[in-house]
Amino acid sequence: MSGPMLPPQKQKPAAEADAVARLGQQLKALVGADWQDRDYGVAVSGGPDSMALLWLMVSLLPGQVRAATVDHGLRHGSAEEARMVAGFCARDHIPHAILTPPAPIRGSLQAAARAERYRLLDDWRSQQGLDHIVTAHHADDQLETVIMRLNRSSGVGGLAAIRARNGSVLRPLLGWRRSDLVALALDADLPFVDDPSNADVRFDRARLRKELTAQRFLDAEAAARSAQWLADADAALDWTAERLIEGWPDAGDRAVIRDDASPAEIFRRIVARRLTAYDPRLTLRGSALDGVIAAMRDGRRAMVGSLLIDRVGAVGGGLWRISAAPRRKARTPR
Repeated sequence: MSGPMLPPQKQKPAAEADAVARLGQQLKALVGADWQDRDYGVAVSGGPDSMALLWLMVSLLPGQVRAATVDHGLRHGSAEEARMVAGFCARDHIPHAILTPPAPIRGSLQAAARAERYRLLDDWRSQQGLDHIVTAHHADDQLETVIMRLNRSSGVGGLAAIRARNGSVLRPLLGWRRSDLVALALDADLPFVDDPSNADVRFDRARLRKELTAQRFLDAEAAARSAQWLADADAALDWTAERLIEGWPDAGDRAVIRDDASPAEIFRRIVARRLTAYDPRLTLRGSALDGVIAAMRDGRRAMVGSLLIDRVGAVGGGLWRISAAPRRKARTPR
């Protein structure tokens, strides 16, 4: 991507130069040796963390960075914040776009807004010919997410929390503290705003953030490292389940599920993989999957969505078949 002509770069203080170099190391770890040859889009809300990320990215890769701000229009002042980011980008010759949803957000407000934000950003990335979207999630975000997942009894995958890389989305700041990013934004004299929804205690995350601000026991950077190790463990379990399936004599038959006395978590992943391979449209929640596995282990027929799982052979054997459940006949009105 050929970027606009940029003004000469001023010499940065040592701390800022170290921060830029640190970001480069993390992008290299996430992307690979050719990370400097890629083009990046930065998601910028206007908060201090995303403004600091944009500044770091442009300092590191001048001419290879574009920015986008998603304005859901859900609260008063959001349009003005988007214009603030646009003004900063215009001043510093950074291409910038304001993205807005084509229709009002419906459903669970925060979850729906998040899904729409990533959809808009990915469409923009594709249109601009960018390789990656970079977001400013940091160690404090990760700690909040880990605790929220603990409260939901999440397993290994859930406790891995925010992934450093998810498809084209990169999150290189997961080891950085919020306070460090705010200090960087202040030192670089960057404009920024504080999103009032971050302090709105109607939302679970905002309430948790308020509680965490007052404590000094939990270490956000340590939690971020633990989440990364859990992500590595999650990937290793997936890899093991996939290799076991590949070793089956009938692995090509999507209707087959085998159990060769696998540990419970491996078998759980095997069942999930086979069910979604048979029906990619299946939405498989943890509680539903647990019910299916309990029925299978008890020798009972299991059902999830529109699928049936039947044991083949005697109880105690390790072979099941998946099939489509018969359609229920419509009741004839009396």
